[in-house]
Amino acid sequence: MERTDMDMKWLKTFIIAAKYENFRKTSEELFLTQPAVTKHIKRLEENLNSQLFDRVGKNIALTPAGHYFLPYAKEMIAAYERGLEDFESWKQGFNRKLIIATAPQIASSVLPSILRSFTEINPDIEVLINIVNSYEIGDEISAGRADLGLTRIKPIQTNINCQIIHEEPVLLVGPCIPNQESKYDEMRALQKFRLITHNHPDYWDDLLNTIKRYYPTVRTMKVNQIEITKQFIEQGLGVSYLPASMVKNEIKMKRLLEIKPDKIKPPSSSTYVLTKVVTNEANEFIGFLKKTILKY
Repeated sequence: MERTDMDMKWLKTFIIAAKYENFRKTSEELFLTQPAVTKHIKRLEENLNSQLFDRVGKNIALTPAGHYFLPYAKEMIAAYERGLEDFESWKQGFNRKLIIATAPQIASSVLPSILRSFTEINPDIEVLINIVNSYEIGDEISAGRADLGLTRIKPIQTNINCQIIHEEPVLLVGPCIPNQESKYDEMRALQKFRLITHNHPDYWDDLLNTIKRYYPTVRTMKVNQIEITKQFIEQGLGVSYLPASMVKNEIKMKRLLEIKPDKIKPPSSSTYVLTKVVTNEANEFIGFLKKTILKY
């Protein structure tokens, strides 16, 4: 049989079918009919002159040929998609790329204004942002899925570079209560309100032990996102210790109140930059970051 060029749709269908070993689930994920899935697989098998699946009733299983061909199919699809992405970037005027993996706390606070200034100075750099859990950023850099990582905790990986790019104070903040700000102190705040904890990946375990030594009856509430924590505080649900850059606007707008420390010495919050292979684009961004993040 004369071999024809492979259709990318056939390869995608084959990869999904190999994942599920079920044509029905494959059709559901790809929004195709089951006859269309069967046709794609049949055309691919004809093109390769090899059977890729054994069919037993309603079930299918990869043949040895299917197992052997699967990584090549994935590689071809990945190369095709990279080519489309690069072509789209070229059409938009970009000729360089920077992929940043960042923690949600950083992405929602200092990063937007820094990125705006950086992209204005470097219009030829396409910046892609992946929002990743702080504990997973080291994996992203180690695996080469991002050029640069911004996180609030030190990574456990030993094959990547880590440097502190910024250090800032952590503030105890509570809700603004009209006509009571002068009476608001650390003791009253921690006795009156629940302490919202574990919204930062680094300092809470040690901080909470210290707080309980001085205020053993403190009531706590775990909330794992800073943005939600701030909303809870504004609604009078509690108080918390948060990085200054995350609450400065709310304090300025009198939506949150900074409570001065007394017995508890608040920790600091560090921002780390992670790299493995430092590209020119990553190096330019790190240099720009060092100059501008001090404003925050």
